[in-house]
Amino acid sequence: MRTASRARGVAAVAATLTGALLLTACGGGDDSADSNGTGSDRNTAEVDDTDGTTEAAEANEPLVLTHDGGLRILDGDTLEVVHEIELDGFNRVNPVGDDRHVMVSTAEGFRVLDAVTGELTDVSFPGEKPGHVVHHAGVTVLFTDGTGEVTMFDTDALGDGAPEVETHMSDDPHHGVAIKLSNGELVTTLGTEEARTGIVVLDADGEEIARNEDCPGVHGEATARDEAVVVGCQDGVLVYRDGAITKVESPDDYGRIGNQAGSGESAIVLGDYKSDPDAELERPERVSLIDTETGELRLVDLGSSYTFRSLARGPHGEALVLGTDGSIHVIDPEAGEVVNSIPVVEEWEEPMEWQQPRPAIFVRDHTAYVTDPAGGAVHAVHVESGEILASAELPDTPNEISGVIVDAH
Repeated sequence: MRTASRARGVAAVAATLTGALLLTACGGGDDSADSNGTGSDRNTAEVDDTDGTTEAAEANEPLVLTHDGGLRILDGDTLEVVHEIELDGFNRVNPVGDDRHVMVSTAEGFRVLDAVTGELTDVSFPGEKPGHVVHHAGVTVLFTDGTGEVTMFDTDALGDGAPEVETHMSDDPHHGVAIKLSNGELVTTLGTEEARTGIVVLDADGEEIARNEDCPGVHGEATARDEAVVVGCQDGVLVYRDGAITKVESPDDYGRIGNQAGSGESAIVLGDYKSDPDAELERPERVSLIDTETGELRLVDLGSSYTFRSLARGPHGEALVLGTDGSIHVIDPEAGEVVNSIPVVEEWEEPMEWQQPRPAIFVRDHTAYVTDPAGGAVHAVHVESGEILASAELPDTPNEISGVIVDAH
């Protein structure tokens, strides 16, 4: 059942929620890491405009980096720190889908950050264990793991304050994800806190039109050309395309694909690939390429391991993987081959705890932004040429990186 309401302000959230909430985990074994998740121990922020002027500065093409104790907002061209926000706890950041806002996941729920001015707005979406944030076709979708609630709103409406929202309640709370397509269909995961099993598709009126529960450990989402949706399983993926759900099997009995990156320029989705169900922390060296048109799944050996913060797509649909060898590996998804490797940072090793900092990649247009926790820096790299466009030292260790991305709609 879907309902309509309005997002709430911070004051209302504070009045209804108390105490710190548990963090969501998703992927190191089955469920300890992914590209979305939950946040901090409090919902209090202090803002510092670092230029010291009376009139607050504005960040151009802002990037948002998390660190232990808050957020830093950088100018996307110069990498200069423009704003600093104190925010305790483990916070996560994701694009909303417009040119101004970034969603911050905290213990109390989702909060909307105006990344241009460096202000946490009064718009919030309270809920226990905020999880995945997906923007597509002009709609932003939030999944709250602790309740199973899916919250949807027109992305552009954030510019006018608290937007009108539409909600869908899952049958059970679980670590899930959902996406709304341009025709109004909602693709959302099925599961409980004990087991996640598949996806269901609802039409614009909320009526079920497709279901598949042959996807153990369902996790992650990516959209390819022509709105083909891919979600990962422990033994392959599910592809929703043209009104039908298809299972694509992994070549191994356990071939977990839990994190994916899609591009509207390509029918092929990039995924991770783990094949050892008994590993405490598997450090895979192969990635998966899922062709949503043919149903083919191919594996590409990088010769380097990577993590859940390593996957991205280039401006022409290139598959990009940031390896522990310090390079961005550029894969031609059609050929299934690594065509370039761009050295960016020193070699590194994935930490045992998924919340701990490790190099991460965020791509916008033709630029890949790469964090360097060991060096306390961030780098901007031109995807096609491999040129380092800019580098900047940071006063503390960066963890997650995100920024504004205008959704194509």
